[in-house]
Amino acid sequence: MASPAPWVEEALAGSVRALAKLITLVENEMPGSTEALRALYPKTGRGYTIGITGPPGSGKSTLTDKITKELRKRNFTVGIVAVDPTSPFSGGALLGDRLRMQDIAGDEGVFVRSMATRGALGGLSKATADTIKILDAFGKDFILIETVGVGQDEVDIVRTADCTLLISVPGLGDEIQALKAGIMEIGDLFVVNKADREGADRLVTELSLMLDLSPPTGGWRPRIVKTVGTLGTGIPELVENVFEHRRFLEAGDGLRKKRSERTREEIIRLIEQEISKYVHKMLKYDLNFEEVIDQVVARRQDPYSYARKVTEPFAQYYQIYKVDKGKPPA
Repeated sequence: MASPAPWVEEALAGSVRALAKLITLVENEMPGSTEALRALYPKTGRGYTIGITGPPGSGKSTLTDKITKELRKRNFTVGIVAVDPTSPFSGGALLGDRLRMQDIAGDEGVFVRSMATRGALGGLSKATADTIKILDAFGKDFILIETVGVGQDEVDIVRTADCTLLISVPGLGDEIQALKAGIMEIGDLFVVNKADREGADRLVTELSLMLDLSPPTGGWRPRIVKTVGTLGTGIPELVENVFEHRRFLEAGDGLRKKRSERTREEIIRLIEQEISKYVHKMLKYDLNFEEVIDQVVARRQDPYSYARKVTEPFAQYYQIYKVDKGKPPA
């Protein structure tokens, strides 16, 4: 279609079909996707995003399903973005999370979308963030993001969600070792799922001791909640803790700071992507590029000098920009 405006209007009027089409538009980076996002952006900022992450097999999909049902009991609408890993060989994804949520997918107050990581190292692709905005503009009260659960590198979720749930389960071996370092620092709430298993209390104790070693910097000490996702045990308490964390953020400056930092990183990322796009176009039409590659391989030229040459216009613009802002060039 020439313009996504009709889809935007229909989605804002409540059309689920138009909502799905807009998500497909931005996920595939089709013509008109940026135009659609620009039109929807003023309607965003009302939805509350909850990230759900943890090791594979920890029951993330089951908890996402149960949390959604609990929110629906309280008359909240829910959007779910279930992120599945992308195959490094075929580029495809199984998108199996949606299969595990079929019983809530028929609820008119719930919209489920499965997406692939598309090679994003932090666990989330650009399309995921854009989809969250579309669901927000559509009017979803809560947006749940269930991540792949790749391990310690999956920290993008903390830059995307207002509240992050870090799921762990007893019996996976060295649970704390799997959760330490960067990923331990992203949890606002720690969920010990499958708490009917042996070792659940010990895991709670270990998590509590680890939190004692890392005092909270923003004044919020992450809560630890035990659940049995398959039975729904502990889900109401978990949702209450989500609400408590939200009240804490909104009572101070926490939510605004989170969203300001998220916006800052998003703008920088978008600028980098735009610059990268034009660099790729320049190299695509540079007839001498293959010759440069041959010279670099033969060690007659180094890659660093050529990279600096290609980016020289940006360096010149930077110097002009600094002078324009009243700062002498370095």
